[in-house]
Amino acid sequence: KSANPQWREQFDFHYFSDRKDMLDIEVWRKDNKKHEELLGTCQVDITALPMKRTNCLELPLEKHPGSLLMLVAVAPCTGVSISDLCVCPLGDPSERQQIAQRYSLRNSFRDIKDIGFLQVKVLKAVDLLAADFAGKSDPFCVLELGNDSLQTHTVYKNLNPEWNKVFTFPIKDIHDVLEVTVFDEDGDKPPDFLGKVAIPLLSV
Repeated sequence: KSANPQWREQFDFHYFSDRKDMLDIEVWRKDNKKHEELLGTCQVDITALPMKRTNCLELPLEKHPGSLLMLVAVAPCTGVSISDLCVCPLGDPSERQQIAQRYSLRNSFRDIKDIGFLQVKVLKAVDLLAADFAGKSDPFCVLELGNDSLQTHTVYKNLNPEWNKVFTFPIKDIHDVLEVTVFDEDGDKPPDFLGKVAIPLLSV
């Protein structure tokens, strides 16, 4: 019951330069649990924002009265990355050598917090559950390690999707568990669960 709401919520997104550069925002109103109405939309061009500083933006809502006030900070993403299979970080012999030196016995106590990193190649899934009426699914894969969460693109109308992506995570706790979950994209509705596997780091 407010025309001037204050949320004061913070959201963190992993932003990669090979993704689309627009942040899409929608403002909705709720009458009750069932009825919702779109109050307006706006977009932020991430590439136009200066790095390493907090940008205060007042964004007018498109085709609707009102505006949205928000703070957006773009900072370098350290440790976490997504790349295609053909350019995976550990595929370069010189980079492997640098990594071996970085985590050698001699350098064990140089940076106590730098435990290491995990690289996961997500190749494909086979014989997934059909979540759509047409006997197909629109699967994507989500990887979670600690507080980091990354996901593949969606492969539409396919029960045997191939993603061929490489995910790199910094390891903050050697007792963490890598959780890999496959979902079916379902438009505006929450995605359907297609399966999950949990891999303790200590078992790798």
